[in-house]
Amino acid sequence: MKISSAGRLGLFGSLICATWFIATEGQEDAQPEVVTKYGRLQGKQTSVRGTVSPVNVFLGIPFAKPPVGSLRFSPPQPVEPWKDLREATSYPPMCLQDMEWTEMMKKVMKVKIPSFSVSEDCLYLNIYIPANLNKKTKLPVMVFIHGGALVVGGASIYDGSALSAYENVVVVTIQYRLNIPGFFSTGDEHALGNWGLLDQVAALQWVQENIGHFGGDPHSVTIFGESAGGFSVSMLILSPLAKGLFHKAIAESGVAQLPGLVIPHPEIITKEIANLSGCETTSSAMVHCLRKKTEEELITLSNGLMKEMSFIPAVVDGVFVPKKPEELLAGKEFNAVPYMTGVNNHEYGWLIPSVINMPAVKEAMDRESIIALLQKSFPLLAQSDSLQMLLEEYLGDTNDPAELRDGFQELMGDFLFVIPALQTSKYHRDSGGRVYFYEFQHRPSVFQDTKPDFVKADHGDELGFVFGGPFLRGDISLLVNATEEEKHLSQTIMKYWANFARTGNPNGEGLVEWPLYELNEQYLEINLRQKKAEKLKSNRDKFWTKTLPEKMKTIMEEKREHEEL
Repeated sequence: MKISSAGRLGLFGSLICATWFIATEGQEDAQPEVVTKYGRLQGKQTSVRGTVSPVNVFLGIPFAKPPVGSLRFSPPQPVEPWKDLREATSYPPMCLQDMEWTEMMKKVMKVKIPSFSVSEDCLYLNIYIPANLNKKTKLPVMVFIHGGALVVGGASIYDGSALSAYENVVVVTIQYRLNIPGFFSTGDEHALGNWGLLDQVAALQWVQENIGHFGGDPHSVTIFGESAGGFSVSMLILSPLAKGLFHKAIAESGVAQLPGLVIPHPEIITKEIANLSGCETTSSAMVHCLRKKTEEELITLSNGLMKEMSFIPAVVDGVFVPKKPEELLAGKEFNAVPYMTGVNNHEYGWLIPSVINMPAVKEAMDRESIIALLQKSFPLLAQSDSLQMLLEEYLGDTNDPAELRDGFQELMGDFLFVIPALQTSKYHRDSGGRVYFYEFQHRPSVFQDTKPDFVKADHGDELGFVFGGPFLRGDISLLVNATEEEKHLSQTIMKYWANFARTGNPNGEGLVEWPLYELNEQYLEINLRQKKAEKLKSNRDKFWTKTLPEKMKTIMEEKREHEEL
């Protein structure tokens, strides 16, 4: 269904991904060195809780030239070689963004992180490797793409040391240009856009060329990401430019079909940027003008834009993405790799409504405010018939404030995350690919005093377990005082994810069987105890993909007939 540009973008500014700030700066016991295609690197060694296996860490490795000057709004270029030994022991700057968002996230997520700088010179990646690596062994590689609504986030927020140590894999975390520097487009040859997605391709190319020097297997690369990072994973699957650069994919709470994240034409956004920047609206003049802006001016401009539309989406550019995502999926025109994806059972629980510019979900809601919010965000729902269908489906006839709140939250979570994830999984399944689906259901105990009791597994809550949060050392406070059951859950999830990276199948000894997502739509419920289930939200899926679209089609046809009369 169609929604207004402002409503669509503002609503899905919600993709301020649950950035589980996971970083480390453990004790340095060694100074490991690696010789890459571009020069020598010196890293550091760290350790994690619960295992004696140390991890070699290389931070701030450049994978492309700094995208500054004439390279602003241009595809990433190969990095220049260096002659001397380059230290890779410090966090790289994050890509241009307003750090107030990071401060907000720290409060919402109840974490402590170091202070990161920001810079347009930000195309760097971090690598985590088991220190006791057999020189003849090539380990599976897991490349993580951070989320953050395509406007915030960075590689160093995520520490791969526990995942690397516990599962004997090479973990890579990458950065990509964000907001205006990452996604500005004029819709023509002057600025095609999707620069941030092209950065991800460049990082994967660097991995192919160099990861062997770190003990990684370039023929066994798994990309994984959450929220906007999951969206990015899904987009890389669709892109011909990424073919052969990875071999398995994991998309957590984000897929290419997320509402509003890919648009066919950027004109509305381009005009808004021109208005805010004072630049001329012709393509060449606008690019020339924006290239002259300072970093501070770009951040100010991006902040102004976010007040109107929250983020700049990707565009159908004919290069990175040849067609609309749904057309590519329906036509089976994508990189067929083993695919794992899933959602949390309360995607619109607390994080997203806490950080976007719309009324936060409170302890209770009333029917009138829900109706007003839906009509503002989805103009087509102002049609009384379709709006009534939506209200009946999710709110029923209740006037209980808590039940109304729960219904609204489920509606938003289904629309933004669950239904797109299910539909994307079916496209992959129907293409003959191996698909595994999950629903994460555990509410972390760390939020006992910071989130209301009605919140279940919120957007991003799985990330602390995927990265082994209870076992990290250093200057990050994450999953504080995790219970023994939560520590076991983290080890279980790391095992599932790493098994998939090794073989394309998450199953292994000691784990509850994770079924393939086939015609019976079986999936895994991930909680303190795991169990198989089937047909997640099948009735809601039918409502969104068949019942409601058919009703809206009828409404539009009747409207056209009336206008013709």
